[in-house]
Amino acid sequence: MATRYWIASLPVQSAGGGDSSAKSALWARLQDSISRHSFDTPLYRFNVPDLRPGTLDSLLALSDDLVKSNIFIEGVSHKIRRQVEDLERAGGVEGGALTVDGVPVDSYLTRFVWDEGKYPPHGPLKETVASIQSQVAKIEDDMKVRVAEYTNVKSQLSAINRKQTGSLAVRDLSNLIKPEDMVTSEHLVTLLAIVPKYSQKDWLASYESLDTFVVPRSSKRLYEDNEYALYTVTLFAKVVDNFKVHAREKGFQIRDFEYSPEAQESRKQELEKLLQDQELMRTSLLQWCYASYSEVFSSWMHFCAVRVFVESILRYGLPPNFLSVVLAPSTKSEKKVRNILEGLCGSSNSNNYWKQDDDVGVAGLGGDTESHPYVSFTINFV
Repeated sequence: MATRYWIASLPVQSAGGGDSSAKSALWARLQDSISRHSFDTPLYRFNVPDLRPGTLDSLLALSDDLVKSNIFIEGVSHKIRRQVEDLERAGGVEGGALTVDGVPVDSYLTRFVWDEGKYPPHGPLKETVASIQSQVAKIEDDMKVRVAEYTNVKSQLSAINRKQTGSLAVRDLSNLIKPEDMVTSEHLVTLLAIVPKYSQKDWLASYESLDTFVVPRSSKRLYEDNEYALYTVTLFAKVVDNFKVHAREKGFQIRDFEYSPEAQESRKQELEKLLQDQELMRTSLLQWCYASYSEVFSSWMHFCAVRVFVESILRYGLPPNFLSVVLAPSTKSEKKVRNILEGLCGSSNSNNYWKQDDDVGVAGLGGDTESHPYVSFTINFV
């Protein structure tokens, strides 16, 4: 599918407002011009209902607000899409195509139908826009809360992973130790030594002599990372403090560690629960994002319908009589399509400009900076 579309409107040149035959004739001319000069450009009707225009002052005020509102609504749409991609990637699943009311997003745009039940077409335009903004803002607030909860669980798991996978000098050692590695009795104790990787020969040659009460040949290597190796050493409990001092003098770190099967099992259960919570929250958030993207995108397209209606009246005058369309030109075809649209504008509409070319917003929604003799703005899906 295309990821970039234009929504445009052209003035219908007819003696009477609402002349459907003149509009059909203009549509036919546009189709013919596109097929002859830019045949690779998809072209669709964009069905804007007969909305309630209101006063000129209200339209001018609304037009100024619509640019900012579009940036907000489009931004929320993109945020949800990116969140979906992140969640799908985290779950190791191939991303599916997002839908709106059960149809692909591009199909929803190119076959757009105004939802009269949700947005009464004869209601004040300001109220319709406010309703759309409020709904999208609520979804964005809801998303922030849900993403924060999911991120918190991920952060807890990351902290546990850092403890379990970091340097031996600081990491949690419990998952590296087995019961048989530790000797604990009335007089004997097993210590854990962190030995620099390249000092292992020195450790093996010297640990028995660090104190007179070290059990000979009791040291065993349990694990090694990029910097250190983990060794056990068994000795009499009464010389532990002296042994630690002598080990430190040689550059060996003795880690304080008390083996507890109960604590190890508790940590294991905590990790498993967090992993389950993370997956449940990821799945729930993903489903919410699918539904919310549909809602936001639908709201965005209704918003665009209001925008093209308002800008067309401000450009072409009353009564509303214009042809609105959706196009998806390739980069190389954009200039041809612009020329076609401009050629079909005619000249009679120049007397009906209610808003001058240098006013903000005439070039259209979504960041268009060029001014055209017709209404045009861009829809970016990603």
